[in-house]
Amino acid sequence: MRASPQTIAQLRATLSKAALEAPDKQARVPLGFAEADRALRGGPARGALHEVFAHPGHEASATGFAAGLAARMASGKPILWIRQDFSALEFGEIAATGLLELGIDPSKFLILRVAHAEDALRAASDALTCTSLGAVLMEVVGEHKVLDLKASRRLTLGASETNVTALMLRFNAMPDASSAETRWTIRAARSDEQDENWGMPRFEAELVRNRHGKTGHWVMEWNCDEAKFREPADRGAVVSAPCDRPAAAAMEGEARRIFA
Repeated sequence: MRASPQTIAQLRATLSKAALEAPDKQARVPLGFAEADRALRGGPARGALHEVFAHPGHEASATGFAAGLAARMASGKPILWIRQDFSALEFGEIAATGLLELGIDPSKFLILRVAHAEDALRAASDALTCTSLGAVLMEVVGEHKVLDLKASRRLTLGASETNVTALMLRFNAMPDASSAETRWTIRAARSDEQDENWGMPRFEAELVRNRHGKTGHWVMEWNCDEAKFREPADRGAVVSAPCDRPAAAAMEGEARRIFA
């Protein structure tokens, strides 16, 4: 028996509504930084794809930010960190002592070394089927055609099916079309000169993509004792969002100055 046109129309409306509401029903993990959590409606969504781009010359800072974000999203479960061999040679190895100083348990991290971006993407797609993981962090250097909109959709679908968060850490690359829930651009921020506690790193974090809310630009401090982000003690560290041009254009201009 064929359904009536009215029934089909109602079914389509129901499915469309469900698709729109689904992201808000995902569990959200607070970062600890109040303004960012408000913009993200409680925090980044678990079981989604999130991107972290490093400003040229700030790869170490972006790595620290991504490690903290992964630890928050994994909620105590293991984290698979997929790295290109070139990334380790160019930007250094992941040190267990460094993670410990950030207040992150290094035993929760599983490091997988791969040769090419295609290998990293394939490994990430396979890993997202494992519900024992809390997050999959894929670190890639440079521009790669394989990391296109189709690939991001595949990662998004895999993450949503198992509720394992997918994180993409990019160096020497410009943002492109993606299905990512959020996109961050990260650079190091100056610590408080009056603070003798040098162990609390700061990040100038710009949320340039938020599929379900506002964007923003903040200086966020990582609390190594509580393993979460927070607002710096000195309020003067807050940064206003750029209003003269898109963040991607500003990032591209900086890359040209550095690598020219």
